[in-house]
Amino acid sequence: MGAIVGGIILFVLGAISRFALEFDLPGVDSAMLGTILMVAGAVLFIVGLLLSLRSRKTVVNTQSAPGHTVSERRDPPPTV
Repeated sequence: MGAIVGGIILFVLGAISRFALEFDLPGVDSAMLGTILMVAGAVLFIVGLLLSLRSRKTVVNTQSAPGHTVSERRDPPPTV
């Protein structure tokens, strides 16, 4: 979830830098900096989405009682 929020924040900061701000620093172009931040934010957002949407692994719970063992296996639901 943090990568998604970080991507959105980078994208918004890049858009502000690209379209709303004009600053003059030697060696730094505000439009190019904004574009780089927007691209980095978009990539981070997509990576965050892919990580959150990937399938979960099988979960196995084992409970032991005196003389008894119970195991439960849950497979993830099939993806569409």
